[in-house]
Amino acid sequence: MLILFWGIAHLLPTAGVVRDFGDISSDNKLIITMEWIVEGLTMIFLGVLIIVLAKTDTESKLAKYIYILIVGMLFSMAILSLFTGFGVEFLPFKLCPIIFSVSAILIIIGMKSRVESSKSIHK
Repeated sequence: MLILFWGIAHLLPTAGVVRDFGDISSDNKLIITMEWIVEGLTMIFLGVLIIVLAKTDTESKLAKYIYILIVGMLFSMAILSLFTGFGVEFLPFKLCPIIFSVSAILIIIGMKSRVESSKSIHK
């Protein structure tokens, strides 16, 4: 859920973020707008995918592989934002690697707890 809410929060200031880039060409404004929205939508998609998996299919091999892929994506986004946005003075950019990493870690914890509870049920 954390990544879902961060994605929604990411979309809200889009116009202000683009405006803060100052006097840039229309093409650059469109590119920044597109990339900003794509990142927000990616986070929302990952959050929705996690919710759908948690509500419908937690035991299949496919679900486990999807969780692993989501974790990989979140850690990739954390590394990318650590080397790019983390150096920016704007606080939300500094929070991105932390939020992405915490989201991935929470998924891993959830996966492990499901495995352990499944083992105790089958004993």
